[in-house]
Amino acid sequence: MTTDRNLSGAFDADPPILVCADLQGEYLAQGRRHLIADADAIMPRCLELMTLWRDNLWPLIHLKRIAQAAWFNPASNLTNWIAELKPQPGELTFEHPLPSAYSSARFAEYMSNMRSIRCLVLGFSFDETILSTIVDGFHRSHRYQVVADAVACRRPGVGDVAAYKAVVTKVIGNFAGVLQSVDLTGTSGRIAV
Repeated sequence: MTTDRNLSGAFDADPPILVCADLQGEYLAQGRRHLIADADAIMPRCLELMTLWRDNLWPLIHLKRIAQAAWFNPASNLTNWIAELKPQPGELTFEHPLPSAYSSARFAEYMSNMRSIRCLVLGFSFDETILSTIVDGFHRSHRYQVVADAVACRRPGVGDVAAYKAVVTKVIGNFAGVLQSVDLTGTSGRIAV
């Protein structure tokens, strides 16, 4: 599903900021409540887009969930970045205790000081961190787009993962643009940003 909610501006001016949400080991651990069902399918796309941004020296932001709840133990190694997807020197990182990245005072301040930026979002916790960050951003007039084939939901308690993700995508489409990675790279694999 692609919705064209191009919030005043295509990818022809400055490149958007790539926001990498919660790419942490917690979401890959078997038996954990927040296990991401289709992580293996989206991690290569995340890496591909991150590499594209890094090769072109475009801005990346990394979000890290540091909740204090029993189901998300910040002291364990599971909160560490996934090795292949961890931030590199010079890339911004923000830790957020609640689902929305705006629960980080540093992130909220950073975003409020940026003018006329667009953010592309990829990563994990589509139904929590990404959804709540986009809704918060929408109410602050910040422009987001989600790369639908580079985001993943946790495994729902019941039902089909694909159907659950489709519902979350439809909800997010009310607040942000939804596109596919091919919309960014083009069918030829060349940069289309």
